[in-house]
Amino acid sequence: MATVTEVADRYVAELIELDPVTGTELGDAGALDRLPDSSPGGVDARDALVGRTIRDLETADVLDGRERSARRVLREALESERAAHQLGEPFRRLRSHGAPLDRIRRAFDLMPTAAAPDWVAVARRMQAVPAAIAGIEATLREGVSRGLPAARRQATVVAAQARAWGGVGADGYFTRLLKAAPQLPPALREEAARAAASAQTALAAHAEFLLTEYSRAATDADAVGRERYVVATRGYTGLDLDVDETYAWGWDELHRVSQQIDETAARIVDHGGYAAARALLNDPSRSIHGVTSFRAWLQETTDRSIGELDGTHFDMAPQARRVECMIAPPGGPAAMYYTSPSEDWSRPGRTWYPAGDRTVFPIWEEVSTAYHEGVPGHHLQHAQVMTTEPRLNRFQRFWFNSGHGEGWALYAERLMDELGYHEHADTRLGMLSASSFRAARVIVDIGLHLELAIPAGEGFHPGERWTFELAREFMAGHVARGSAFVSSEVDRYLGMPGQAITYKVGEREWLDIRAAVRARQGASFDLKRFHSHALALGPMGLGQLRDELTQRSP
Repeated sequence: MATVTEVADRYVAELIELDPVTGTELGDAGALDRLPDSSPGGVDARDALVGRTIRDLETADVLDGRERSARRVLREALESERAAHQLGEPFRRLRSHGAPLDRIRRAFDLMPTAAAPDWVAVARRMQAVPAAIAGIEATLREGVSRGLPAARRQATVVAAQARAWGGVGADGYFTRLLKAAPQLPPALREEAARAAASAQTALAAHAEFLLTEYSRAATDADAVGRERYVVATRGYTGLDLDVDETYAWGWDELHRVSQQIDETAARIVDHGGYAAARALLNDPSRSIHGVTSFRAWLQETTDRSIGELDGTHFDMAPQARRVECMIAPPGGPAAMYYTSPSEDWSRPGRTWYPAGDRTVFPIWEEVSTAYHEGVPGHHLQHAQVMTTEPRLNRFQRFWFNSGHGEGWALYAERLMDELGYHEHADTRLGMLSASSFRAARVIVDIGLHLELAIPAGEGFHPGERWTFELAREFMAGHVARGSAFVSSEVDRYLGMPGQAITYKVGEREWLDIRAAVRARQGASFDLKRFHSHALALGPMGLGQLRDELTQRSP
């Protein structure tokens, strides 16, 4: 009989066969030249693997407490995926982030490209793009035939992505990728150029498919409704949330943070509020000019936080001290993101900043964002997991639970304030602004998808029900960036129901759990030890995290 670790490792191996992008994320060289089968057959094969693995877990040998914990992690992840499949989500998964098309493009960001031999795999993977896109279209058509259309707004958003990546000539993503290639043998360069052109043609055609054929069948409804929303939040957080209570809590949290913002803003501009402080801090004289200089600043900020935190507040393995700060290719979501290192650390952890058309970068908000994506945020969390082999199985080392991960990263922003890293009012205002933004997300995400009314006591359109237009107006008041960023954010919330709340909900859980452990341990509580133990457990649902830390923590 197989152990839990054997079941988990077998699942990952079979998953990589079905989804080579997961293999690329892990650094599996055997998966570099392929793309997932996103057709209905591929969707069914993935569901069959999930079902088999759930059954295998029921009969697996549990050798110790470590495996008992690992079984719960894998079972909850798979059961959440199966619940989403039963609602037909894979047949209408159309959104700007984390959907099949986005994963195809990001797969190339993670591939080695420094040497000519690397380009054999790159060229073959580019050749696979048209078939992969055809599979996506077949699945979307199948969704329509089952009465499961995605929202028309999401079709428009993804079409814009496809057009941006398809480009025209030298403006396409794959052409730019090839332009940055090293010296290649003529035959290989010609093969790669043909593959790049074919991939970009497929992207352009996909945009037309979404804007014409699919849009005619898509739904005008942006909201997914309560049933789909509750299933999604369970998958993202590992909690059975009372979404109505969470909606009310989001308003309370927004007001709490807003008061702190007003107090901090008054330290920046005498008798001035948030708007006045923001105007001052956004002045070009306080900003970094140029994308290259901004990237260098991000790298310097990230390297400095690693140097100062390692050995004092955290202990990092030597290989984990390297992070690459990147500028994201155009066409994706407007928010910064992180990609984890490969299993062998040949590819480091990377933070990706979508600069868009911006050339001037006020830094007062960006310091906290760098902490969120780098250290002590996502990179520290992933690095701790990747250096715990063999304590964690392979699934635990690559899986990501949004409530756990984004909750930690937002907690990390706040932690840096506790550790004295926001002693200047400008960067503390940036941290609070980010917290306010995440609280506003809770309100908008739940309000939009459940079509709730705005409470009567609020000063923003009281009594009205949430719409896209109201959400844009509301979010614009809680983020320092322009309209393009706000629109991208609201589009993302509508395409990923339940994900936007995971930052604040996760932060709340991390803080509550820490308080519970501190109360139980009293004077013996040690913050560094708490963090080390918590992160070493690996990613898991927030309910399991609470059980692990409050019932079994040292």
